Amino acid sequence: MPVIDVPQPEFMEDEEIAIFADAVGKFYQQHAPQKRIMKWREDGQVEREFWNEAGAAGLLGVSVPEEYGGHGGDFRHDMVVIDQQAKHGVEGFAASLHNTIILPYLVRHGTEEQKQKYLPKLVTGELVSAIAMTEPGVGSDLQSITTTALKDGNGYRINGSKTYISNGQTADFIIVVAKTDPNERAKGISLMLLETEGAEGFQRGKKLDKVGLDAADTSELFFDNVFVPAENVLGGVEGKGFYQLMGELAQERLVIAMGAATGIEKALEVTLDYVKNRKAFGQTIWDFQNTQFVLADLKARGTAARVFVNDCIAKLLKGELDVATAAMAKYWVTELQSEVVDKCLQLHGGAGYINEYPIARMYRDTRIARIFGGSNEVMKMLIARSM
Repeated sequence: MPVIDVPQPEFMEDEEIAIFADAVGKFYQQHAPQKRIMKWREDGQVEREFWNEAGAAGLLGVSVPEEYGGHGGDFRHDMVVIDQQAKHGVEGFAASLHNTIILPYLVRHGTEEQKQKYLPKLVTGELVSAIAMTEPGVGSDLQSITTTALKDGNGYRINGSKTYISNGQTADFIIVVAKTDPNERAKGISLMLLETEGAEGFQRGKKLDKVGLDAADTSELFFDNVFVPAENVLGGVEGKGFYQLMGELAQERLVIAMGAATGIEKALEVTLDYVKNRKAFGQTIWDFQNTQFVLADLKARGTAARVFVNDCIAKLLKGELDVATAAMAKYWVTELQSEVVDKCLQLHGGAGYINEYPIARMYRDTRIARIFGGSNEVMKMLIARSM
């Protein structure tokens, strides 16, 4: 298959990073063959055993400090795990959620006791994580959540429900976004750490039937007087949850933009391979000038997107990525990804509408990127506020 040549982040020239990328790629090749991925699609989730395999291979908690059982890497190593996953088409495995969104909450905001208790298990895959943020009828208006965590003796009782929770069926460690003070908005929000095993009153709802991302489990979660001890407030202090969430969103949105950039390149690769082999009217689809012009345009804009994402990565590594720039990357690259995949599907003709072809699955999987991590309409609001 043709490979779309695009500018790589500077750090990929580092020998140690290149060696790690090669090892991660080999892990995915050996442990996630297409036959296994097809089973995940049929089941609607990645089997629990794969998380243990990934943990044993060092793919989980790669940027967690060594004193907490991690591998002592940084965001570059996290990106390698995500990038290699996309390049090898490993669907459903929520490594980006686990490594770059949830674990950083504990590393940056957790008490010493919380880090010592949970991080080693999250690194090995003994615990798989999720974050329960979105609620029915609330969406992006996080300050209006109604789930509560009210004091009861030496702990808290969680009541409420969540929906659209990635990893919802698999996770046994969940960060629950709740109001410890229902009379406040942002200042009333706390993040509660919940281990689901033996948690009385915790219930998983149905696995939601989505348009795409067939191998990724997404669920409703219900909390009926679920008890958590007082020491399970992230950071040990009530009312910090909203600010802890906001502090991590720039990185989360960059990760989404990174995934979109890789998705653009993958769509162009499979389409170029298809049009150079499929014949119509006595010539290949590639031989038509329209095909060449469409793909040239998409390659040019895809390259611009990759350059922008690489610049954002460089800023993040230096601690300089601001909220507005991350929002621009998430908004613009995911919008472009949808356009690229749509036009690539068109070049496949009728085959593009058949799920057997990768472009058809990309078409369904891509759509959510403009919604999760904050809808693109919210991204525009954040960008406008910076002007």
